[in-house]
Amino acid sequence: MSVDIAANLKRVRDEINSACLRAGRDPRSVTLIAVSKTHPADIVLQAIAANAMHLGENRVEEAETKIPLVKQAIPKPVTWHMIGHLQSRKAKDAAALFDVIHSVDTLKLGEKLSRHMEELGRTIDIMMEINVSGEVNKYGIAAHDWQTNAETRLALFDSARQFARLPGIRLVGLMTMAPIVNDMQETRPVFASLAQLRDALQLEIGSALPQLSMGMTDDYPVAIEEGATLVRIGRAIFGARTTQ
Repeated sequence: MSVDIAANLKRVRDEINSACLRAGRDPRSVTLIAVSKTHPADIVLQAIAANAMHLGENRVEEAETKIPLVKQAIPKPVTWHMIGHLQSRKAKDAAALFDVIHSVDTLKLGEKLSRHMEELGRTIDIMMEINVSGEVNKYGIAAHDWQTNAETRLALFDSARQFARLPGIRLVGLMTMAPIVNDMQETRPVFASLAQLRDALQLEIGSALPQLSMGMTDDYPVAIEEGATLVRIGRAIFGARTTQ
């Protein structure tokens, strides 16, 4: 079945605008990341032709093939976001491929990225991946009880300070994934908690964390209402994944 990517992008952008209107926000404060997991380079090029300038990938192995093909085919630069779980052994490859990494969930990974970025002579934007929901099957730094548990809160503050000191990387915000639910309104507490944690961390480390990466196809309007600045949309743009 063919997918009209341009029409799908318009629908998503319209929904982003509507969510921003409800929240009293400027739509320009939200960046749409088109997540092309499992979709080939020629499909990505269709999205770029429809002015999708931020692209997301979940797996380094897939990105290693796809990103060079896209770069060879287009003259204008796009921003590549790593949004999937990143293993430490893949840090060097990710550092070379991506412009932004959302899924930094351990200090060990942050340190490896820091070393590789210094070797490359570049700085990369990263986000701390936070497990706000407390689901055991989700990656991220544990934070489900950060508002009530002083030990959890202090550990998060310490992690943020250490990330912020690493050379070659720039800590710009937080990322989370909400639970899969039938009603997107049920995700609201998770998104609100991440926004509140971001505010607390900014005060603690004395530096701005402008980005909140939260919200996907099934819940991004609620995420925007709770402050998302980066939404990661795959299925609503590209249709169902071609493979797992």
